[in-house]
Amino acid sequence: MSRQASKDTEAELAVRRLLHAGGLRYRVEYPVPDMPRRRIDVAFTRAKVAVLIDGCFWHGCPQHATRPKANADWWRTKLDRNMARDRETTEHLRTAGWTVLRFWEHMPAEEVAATVRAVVDRRTQRTPEQDGRTDRGGTDG
Repeated sequence: MSRQASKDTEAELAVRRLLHAGGLRYRVEYPVPDMPRRRIDVAFTRAKVAVLIDGCFWHGCPQHATRPKANADWWRTKLDRNMARDRETTEHLRTAGWTVLRFWEHMPAEEVAATVRAVVDRRTQRTPEQDGRTDRGGTDG
């Protein structure tokens, strides 16, 4: 288990490459505000969008999760605790005004990146009033 990647997984890297190629800039392994030892895989801090790409085994994917037979009680406790921590982190971020997007590692990177882009674009759209402008077009001067 020590060889299992906890960050920069293949799924994360594939999504990040697509987001970067699409012109989006983001923070990687961004600390969850006021929650020590918890990180956001891909964070859009200005838009307050948190992207978390969860491994099927570690986070209890309903399609692909498996339960080890050896030391079953210990593993059940460990994995249940992971899922509870995920719920707690999501709720904390939402309460702080973040949009939380969780994806399973098996989801196509193109689909994940398209969803992330749509949410980030929606969260960063600004009205002229928010930009400090009151004009509705036309020429300056």
